[in-house]
Order: sequence, then structure tokens, then C-alpha cells
Amino acid sequence: MSVLPYVVAVWICLVGLYGIVTSRHLLHTIICVSVVQSSTYVLLLAVGYRQGGVAPVFVDIPHTTPAVDPVVQALTLTDVVVGGAVTALLLAIAVQIEKHLHTLDPDELDPLRD
Repeated sequence: MSVLPYVVAVWICLVGLYGIVTSRHLLHTIICVSVVQSSTYVLLLAVGYRQGGVAPVFVDIPHTTPAVDPVVQALTLTDVVVGGAVTALLLAIAVQIEKHLHTLDPDELDPLRD
């Protein structure tokens, strides 16, 4: 078992979190949230990987052949869809903020302003 995919997932997550913390623009923050989300893809695929495993389609293969976990693949696909929906929602909110407040700088956003 290799720890490399887990190290890569943690590294991608830390890079995204660093970008979120140091961001000075809402679009940059949204992109960094997407980077953190992509680290979960790597993590889920690392959990479901089996050395020498084949696709979980059990037609015309021996019963002793190892297969990758189809549940983890389904979770990864669901994660991709949820990540796309969250990114689209955050971008729509950013467009509305820019339209109404004419800025995407988080320091200039005043929640009490009309």
C-alpha cells in the first residue's frame, strides 16, 4: 500500500486552504474552494484503489479477480457533481455581489450597507 496518494490529497488540500486564507478576491477564494474539493477526489480514489483491480463489471471475468470498490467510485462521482453545484452557486453569488456592491474585495463588503 502506497501513502503517496494520501500525501498528494493532503498537499492539495493544504494548498487550497492556504489560498482561501490569503485570498484578497472572491473569485480567487471560489477557485481555492474548488481546489480543496478536488483533494477529496484524490482521497476517495486512493481509498477505493486496489492493486491489480479491474473495473467492477463482472461479466466474463473469473470470480477470483480483484475489483475496485464501486461504492467509492459512485461517491467520487457524487462529489464531482456536488463540487460543480457548489462552485456554480458561489459564482452566482459573486456575480450578484459585484452587481450590487461593485466590488469583489472581501474587505470592502459591508453587511449593513443597502
